[in-house]
Parts: sequence; C-alpha cells; structure tokens
Amino acid sequence: MRVERARYFLAAVETGSLRAAAGRCGVSQPTIGQQIALLEEELDVVGLTRSRHGVRPTPAGQALIEPLQRLVAAEDAVRESAMESSGAYRGRVQIGGVSVTAETIIAPVVGRLRERHPGLRFTVREGASSAIEDAVLDGALDFGVVTMPERPAAPELRRTPLVSAPLGICVRTDHPLAGRDGVHWRDLETWPIVTMRAGTVLWEALHRYVPEPDVVVQAMSARTVKVMVAQGAGLGVLARFETSADITDLVWLPLRDAPSVHLCLTQRREGRPSRSAVIVQRLIRAKAEELAGRDRRDRVP
Repeated sequence: MRVERARYFLAAVETGSLRAAAGRCGVSQPTIGQQIALLEEELDVVGLTRSRHGVRPTPAGQALIEPLQRLVAAEDAVRESAMESSGAYRGRVQIGGVSVTAETIIAPVVGRLRERHPGLRFTVREGASSAIEDAVLDGALDFGVVTMPERPAAPELRRTPLVSAPLGICVRTDHPLAGRDGVHWRDLETWPIVTMRAGTVLWEALHRYVPEPDVVVQAMSARTVKVMVAQGAGLGVLARFETSADITDLVWLPLRDAPSVHLCLTQRREGRPSRSAVIVQRLIRAKAEELAGRDRRDRVP
C-alpha cells in the first residue's frame, strides 16, 4: 500500500472536500481523487461518499481512519529517524511570516524542533505578505507563511493553502458594539479603527469595503492591534486566530459580510529546498492542520 494514498484519504476526511485536500497535499484535485479511488480498490471498500457538497467517510471509511493514521505516523517516524541519522536536522532555515503566523504556527514548530534537534538554527522575518513573497522570490527566505493576498501569485511562486479564519473586529467588553453577535462593514464607518499597516491583506480588505475608514492606528502586529484596542484607541480589524491570550477584556465579533482570511505556505517553484527546510515545511503543514481541526471542533454546536 502506498502511504501517500492514506495521507490523501485522511486529508479528504479532515477537510470534507477533495479540492481542499488537494490544496493541503500540494497535488491536483484529479490526482487526489484518482489515488483515493485506487486505495478503495486496493482495500475493496467504498471509503468516501461524494456529493456536490463535498465528501464524507462511509461506515467502512470511518473504520479505516485510525489504522491509516497509525500507518502515516509509522512512516513519519521512520523518515524522522533516517533524517536524524543523516544530519538533516542541522543548518539554518530562513522563514518569513506575518505576525499571526509567527505566533500561532511558526513559533510552536521552531520550539518543538529546537527542543528535539538542537543543531537547527532559524531566521524568522516578519513583514507584510507581499514583502515576504518578494523575499522568497529573491531567495532571501526559504519559504513564507503568510496571509494569502488577493492578487494571483507570481508565476515563480507556489502557494499552498493551510488554514482559513473568518474576519471580524475586536472591541473592549464595555464597547457599545460588544453585545452584538456580529457586525457589517457599514457599522465600521462611524468608529475609529485600529488595523494592520498599509500594504497588508487586512488593510486592503478594510479599504475595499469601507470607503473612508477613520484609521487612527496602523499597527505592525496583531498583538499591537489588541493592545491598542484594550487601551481604548478604537476597534480592531482582525481575523479570528487565537493570539495574545494575556490581553483580556476583549471580545471578537464576526464581520458578517466579509470574506474569510486564508493563510498559505508560499515557496519558489524552481530550486531544491534543503532537507531541513522540507522538514520544517512538513511540520508547519501539520500545525496548520491541527489549528484547522481545533477550529472545526469549536464550531460544532
């Protein structure tokens, strides 16, 4: 049995979509559909039901999930042992990220790797998504974990979707809007706003939907946005990612008419990444999958 077919099947179950699973695994949708079909043929079961709403496991497919997870974990353990013995966990990996990915995805991965593999070194550069992608193109960074820009990627870049989150606002618990279950872009027109600096995806979204927003603070990080909001500077425009838990007395409200924010891994199409960079990318994908799974569990009534 080819273990990547097990990975594709599990990705389809976790995302509920062949398209989303293909994006996560970095292959085309026809490829992932074909490989899952071959897995079903090999095991003589129908593992997924397919409809225009997506995919979900059949009872037989549900029974396969745990054994396939063990199979994937076993292959990962073998690969890790081989790379450890070959010196793959050495050298420097240069990563770019926006503030939210640096805190929620990159930092946990770096911490885990440094604890287990002290020979690794890291450079982590924070900046706007466009600046990070420019640095990846120039070769100054091995890859980036960024908020996906609206414009298409440069031909030399490949973006791999990681996780999505709704866009909304954070306000103090004593703010007049705090008691609502959601807001709309028009509700922001009469309030002072704290947001990420010009050139970021959130800045562009705000100015796309609010004609003349009263931006009183342009911040360099999501944490700074929350600090400013907590100090009464205005309401903050942020996606719902769990950051800066020590900043209390804030409430997050969804923007009902706003598109979701998508995080992606961006890298050059050409060139061969170092073994260390490949390892870090794999763990970043795994951390993003963990965050996506936690978000789905949180949304279950």
